Amino acid sequence: MSRVRVHNFAVSLDGYGTGEGQTLEAPFGHAGQRLHGWFFGTGAFREMQGKSGGEAGADDAFARRWEPGIGAEIMGRNKFGPQRGPWQDEEWKGWWGDNPPFHTPVFVLTHHPRPSLEMEGGTTFHFIDATPQEALRQAREAAGGLDVRIGGGPETVRQFLAADLVDHLHVVLVPIVLGRGERLWDGLEELESRFPTVESVTTPSGVTHLTFTRP
Repeated sequence: MSRVRVHNFAVSLDGYGTGEGQTLEAPFGHAGQRLHGWFFGTGAFREMQGKSGGEAGADDAFARRWEPGIGAEIMGRNKFGPQRGPWQDEEWKGWWGDNPPFHTPVFVLTHHPRPSLEMEGGTTFHFIDATPQEALRQAREAAGGLDVRIGGGPETVRQFLAADLVDHLHVVLVPIVLGRGERLWDGLEELESRFPTVESVTTPSGVTHLTFTRP
């Protein structure tokens, strides 16, 4: 069976995976770019933008692992965009422009389903109201035997961890304190006991890459 993976998920020292006050201009709320500065300098990120250059060290090596072998993604609505409640603007197509970097089916969890949205480059957004188990069933069917990535945000990753559906978890511990926002670890006491292999790598950018993996 295909595996369920989380990659490049950054959290602060106090456990927040995003800041407070998400808006169109501030996708990560008051955290700004502080959680993801390690990622923005990598060659992997620049390639996503169709650019060359960028750093090629350990941060880049971890960043690149998010794509190979992935056949579908599941994300929360707040990763797709800043709207809340019933959709007021179905013209919104996400933060990523006409050609998003996913290039697979993407299942957006929402209590307000809407028609699927086909983008350039093979990305199609499907808006579903489903439990983690049902969303994973649909994503696996669409992935064609490849792995499924849980893309975020914190609540979505936490739900899949709470349901014990994640096989590989890559968390990037960033040496900042946010103080407020949305926390990842709440309700996940003894999470580490589910994963036989836990590894950590600290890089020159100051972040620590934590990987939790099970066979």
